Amino acid sequence: MQEDPSRSSTYTVPCEDYVHVVEFSPYDCGSAASLLAYGGNQYVVVGTCRFKEEDVEVEGVEFNTLRAFVHGVRVDALAWSPETRLDKIPQIIRFCTAAGDRKLRLFTSDLQNRHEVKEMEGHTSYINHVVFEPTEGKQMASVSDDHTCRVWDLEGNETVSLRLWSPGVSVCWHPEEVFKLMVAEKKGTIRFYDLVTQQAILSLDCGQMPLMSADWCLTNTIKVGAVVGSDWVIWDITRSSYPQEKRPAHLDKARLFRWSRANENLFSTTGCPGKINSQLLVHHLGHPQPVMIGSSSVGAGLSWHRNLPLCVVGGDRKLSFWMTEIS
Repeated sequence: MQEDPSRSSTYTVPCEDYVHVVEFSPYDCGSAASLLAYGGNQYVVVGTCRFKEEDVEVEGVEFNTLRAFVHGVRVDALAWSPETRLDKIPQIIRFCTAAGDRKLRLFTSDLQNRHEVKEMEGHTSYINHVVFEPTEGKQMASVSDDHTCRVWDLEGNETVSLRLWSPGVSVCWHPEEVFKLMVAEKKGTIRFYDLVTQQAILSLDCGQMPLMSADWCLTNTIKVGAVVGSDWVIWDITRSSYPQEKRPAHLDKARLFRWSRANENLFSTTGCPGKINSQLLVHHLGHPQPVMIGSSSVGAGLSWHRNLPLCVVGGDRKLSFWMTEIS
């Protein structure tokens, strides 16, 4: 492997469609392999991934498609349910999507004969992000350009609607405290809500805009990160409502921010898709410069593996995987 941090992807997997979103499941599904779903213009494909870093028998990456789900419209966001299990009989696959028709769709399948899709309507503009409550998976939260964050039950009922000051770009649920939700807004504010009182209990300020994406470090919940303009910013929420660290990341606008699930000091950012390609940067809080620079033709989506320092970006009929070597 090259010493120069700029390189092409470690592994690629071909796809039949343009990939708009891609998500590793962050939950233990009872299988040695990792669950991964990607969404294109018409379908959501669910499969399992195994990498040579986990199993020496594997040559590079092994991707097995479990099922392609007809979606009918372009997939704009996707979230895994913690109820998804491959070690139960029957197996259960459950995930939620957001699409350009302003609807959420909850998919439930046993990968045999039972396939259910429940549509949820309520948002009046583009839905930017969706997430499941991580302990039991009985609720979902979504944020939209319609200046709301909405919470839904599995029956499709809207149980909470939080009025925002600007478009909602990201939503994260606390890993243990099920009544705590983080909502990031485009105007540069991140608020933490108590879902019982439906009141904001804490807010963070970027000091600039537009905020495009934010993420809560689920291995150390005092850390919050975001991309705003062309910079990345990080807060220690116990210290200040203003960022602890801020650095320019991308020449053009930054698009996505995601913390690693395996290392609380590792995170990645992507630039907005350019005319030729978009940039993936992997950063380590102990290093002044990115520890890895990747380039993907018209990249879309960004997700980290549950255990490995490996992230995936979607693209034109392919998935690109980057393994980060941390010295």
